[in-house]
Amino acid sequence: MSLHRAAHFMLLISIHAACLAAIWTGVSVGDLVLCAVLYLVRMFGVTAGYHRYFSHRSFKTSRPAQFVLAMLAASSAQKGPLWWSSHHRHHHQHSDTVEDVHSARHYGFWRSHMLWWMDIENAGTDMNRVKDLAKNRELLWLERWHALPVAALALGCYLWGGASALIVGFCWSSVLVWHATFSINSLAHLIGHQPFKVDDDSRNHWLLALLTLGEGWHNNHHFYPTSARQGFFWWELDIVYMVLVGMSKVGLVWDLRVPPDRVLAQRGAGTAAGAP
Repeated sequence: MSLHRAAHFMLLISIHAACLAAIWTGVSVGDLVLCAVLYLVRMFGVTAGYHRYFSHRSFKTSRPAQFVLAMLAASSAQKGPLWWSSHHRHHHQHSDTVEDVHSARHYGFWRSHMLWWMDIENAGTDMNRVKDLAKNRELLWLERWHALPVAALALGCYLWGGASALIVGFCWSSVLVWHATFSINSLAHLIGHQPFKVDDDSRNHWLLALLTLGEGWHNNHHFYPTSARQGFFWWELDIVYMVLVGMSKVGLVWDLRVPPDRVLAQRGAGTAAGAP
């Protein structure tokens, strides 16, 4: 096992194992509330920030606001904004081909879910894919020091509520955010339905959408990736998009991109295979 793989494996195992320490620290209502809040805030950071904004530029915001989004996402321990966006853009270019490093079709569930990012060949960032992001010095700084928001959040939880807040608030929410995010790489290419015709296995699933605040409408997303709205229809709950709309009302974000009618009219051209 390479040093890189060993380091990531130990991080993964240690955070999961630390969750069991709640047996000794106890779990209070306040700890559970903290866990829920950190889950929602960091999930929003990953989905609205790393995914919809940095990877796909599906809306616009100010430079300070984009840094806040990046910090929120980085606190989830999913590395920096350039690394995340570079790999995600590669995924869309090669989705479910042998070039796609986390394709469940070619490499199985566990590699697509979480093991792919342990490999040394996936440790680097293809800067050619993120030239637009690399223009910002603060993003380059965060890319280098992406562990700082994670450590700061862990310390903050401990100072706020002691060992139980660290274990339940930080560790539990970290593991939950990880697996919810990872499920879009794995489960969202295995279960659900495909209302839009695409060349990959991306699927829509209401439960994944609920857990990830809207990312589970994955077939929609792969059909029209530049949309800030992934739940294309009123019955497809997309909490991230709802929050973004609210933010646009007060000028924090603007130019939210949505699918045009010609795109929506193509619903039904896909397949219902694998529907729950």
